[in-house]
Amino acid sequence: MILGRVKGCVGSTMKHPCYEGKKVLLVEPVSPDGTPKKGTVVAVDTVGAGEGDIVLVASEGRSATEILGFQSRMPLRSVIIGIVDHIERYRS
Repeated sequence: MILGRVKGCVGSTMKHPCYEGKKVLLVEPVSPDGTPKKGTVVAVDTVGAGEGDIVLVASEGRSATEILGFQSRMPLRSVIIGIVDHIERYRS
């Protein structure tokens, strides 16, 4: 699972049937303090996330297909599973 910030959306007229009716977003991985990390993740949105939201992304292919209710292997790797309200770090 990764923490990320929504940076944009992906549009497509031709797509695999598992993407029909689904919003696909670009997510930039971030550290808990919001500092950007390298790379970008393309993820199916299941929670109504929007630009700038900090989100939780399940990035294991099998988990992604199960979250969306698919029984067989589908071409999915990442799914947004939560919008983060706040992050609280404990100091030891």
